[in-house]
Amino acid sequence: MKLCRLFLQLFLGLILLPGLARPDPDPLQDYCIADTKSPLYLNGAPCLNPTLALSSHFTTSALAKPGDTKANQFGFSVTLTTLANLPGINTMGLTMARVDIAANGLVPPHSHPRASEVTICLQGVILVGFVDTSNRLFTQKLEPGDSFVFPRGLIHFLYNLEPKKPALAISGLSSQNPGAQIASRAAFVSNPPIPEVVLEKAFQISPQDVAKIRKNLGG
Repeated sequence: MKLCRLFLQLFLGLILLPGLARPDPDPLQDYCIADTKSPLYLNGAPCLNPTLALSSHFTTSALAKPGDTKANQFGFSVTLTTLANLPGINTMGLTMARVDIAANGLVPPHSHPRASEVTICLQGVILVGFVDTSNRLFTQKLEPGDSFVFPRGLIHFLYNLEPKKPALAISGLSSQNPGAQIASRAAFVSNPPIPEVVLEKAFQISPQDVAKIRKNLGG
């Protein structure tokens, strides 16, 4: 009897888990153009009156211009579609991103807690990869036209193999607000900082190493 109850609990858990793990809820109408001027703070944004909808709410040129890859020490820039530049994306459960990577630049290991990601290389040669929860690395060299999928929440990276030319990729993410957390910055330049002793033990490094890494990352 006890074994039957355990199987029943497992069965119910497997049935309910997909519903609990869905990235974004489905919209209840054709569209919900973000009312970015509303004072309300919601999970998403309030809807503009549908009678005020315009074609311009569903288009953007935000991804047309290259980003500034010199703005950080890694040599990359990510430009996202947002409610501000594409209000028609509200409640659609997706985000687009332009990824510019300087020569030998790197989008460092990071994760998106609320989204899976599909990346297509448009220019250059990009080494991409992710690590699963068993610490297995999946990696691939992308050339123009090639695509790669990063599963939701897993650590992944993009590295421009070209020593003299920039690379360009476009990504689609399965959430209106995918979130992004760079692993190295989360560990070493959090606010307030993680105690040094924790970092020393976790990474098996010295106090001097902790201080050096924090300085290199701008902490």
